[in-house]
Amino acid sequence: MKRKTSFRDGPFTYHQEITLTVDTLTNLGHGLGRVDNWVVMVPFTVPGETVRARVFRNHKNYSEADLVEVLQASPDRVEPACPLFGQCGGCQYQMMSYEAQLRWKRQQVRELLAHMAGVEVEVAEVIGSPQAYGYRSKITPHFEKPKAGVIREIGFLRHGRRFDLVDVAQCPLATDAINRALPTIREEVRGAAAGYRSGATLLIREGAEGVVTDPQRVITERVGELELQFLARDFFQNNPFVLPLMVNHVVEQAASFGVAHLVDAYCGSGLFALAASRRFARVSGVEISESSIVWARANAVRNGIENCTFYAGDAAAIFAQVTEPGSQTVVIIDPPRKGCDPDFLRQLFEFGPVGVVYVSCNPATQIRDLAAFIEANYAVEQVQPMDLFPQTKHLECVITLKKGA
Repeated sequence: MKRKTSFRDGPFTYHQEITLTVDTLTNLGHGLGRVDNWVVMVPFTVPGETVRARVFRNHKNYSEADLVEVLQASPDRVEPACPLFGQCGGCQYQMMSYEAQLRWKRQQVRELLAHMAGVEVEVAEVIGSPQAYGYRSKITPHFEKPKAGVIREIGFLRHGRRFDLVDVAQCPLATDAINRALPTIREEVRGAAAGYRSGATLLIREGAEGVVTDPQRVITERVGELELQFLARDFFQNNPFVLPLMVNHVVEQAASFGVAHLVDAYCGSGLFALAASRRFARVSGVEISESSIVWARANAVRNGIENCTFYAGDAAAIFAQVTEPGSQTVVIIDPPRKGCDPDFLRQLFEFGPVGVVYVSCNPATQIRDLAAFIEANYAVEQVQPMDLFPQTKHLECVITLKKGA
């Protein structure tokens, strides 16, 4: 095999095959083992397995390798449900039983807490999804610019690649309704190839209205007793099967502080604020996006909820319109994957809520932010992982923090 010109020398040669035992999983979903005390990462492997792998990249202190053969399989290894598993980059864990996925996701949260935040705290067992497949109510396949008037692959990025797409005719993670609609949607897109001057990303979303592809279409979602509306393009959790469990947990944690006022600081279309309205005398929803505030207010009216006030917060003065003091307030935050920016945290700590319920789809950035909370005299009360993304490396985590005296 010809050596790649960009290949870093040592400790292995290009495409050298090695044998190793997988010890653990990284938060990227890769198996991690060692050869002569040198770390090697191999995707699609299960801890406890002995595998043969082919090295394709050496870094300063670890190497990456492709799985060639499982020499000794783990009892947790199962047959993937998708024939594209290992090619499509959307899933990392289909080769592992769902029970094992939950165990390892819990372990990953433990390790992040210990290594990134230096926090010794019990991590609750992961609350799993009632459906391990067929749970995604939204998917976003991509396609490249038509060539000679033809749209080729419509799907997702190939594993390990930044540009190469895998054609995905059906996705086992998507709901049955989306998979039934996919053949027609794909045929319509290919039939309209002449109208595309570049590649595009499709939005395919299921709501009470059925499967829609128009980003401007109004979607209706029911979560427990709530009926919420928003635009199909807007952010909303895409696992409706576990979402009610997460919402109930967040509300119970917020209510446990025994104060009368709640602030939902990234309120979106109002999910947490409206769900918690019965447990608080007054709820304030804050959101930088004015269009989201319009939907939140409309959803309060739709559900007959009168003790929620929603307002568009200025990024420089997020809590300016909150009249209750922090000592009588608990705050829910659910930031983007990048976590909280320093200016938001500064404003939050100046406001000084008695408690914070921090919801995140990226435990790594969430736990990174814990250092700032600890410095601001907040202590971790509970860590509850939630699996909104079975078969993948992704995980939702709810951390409850209490302000010290």
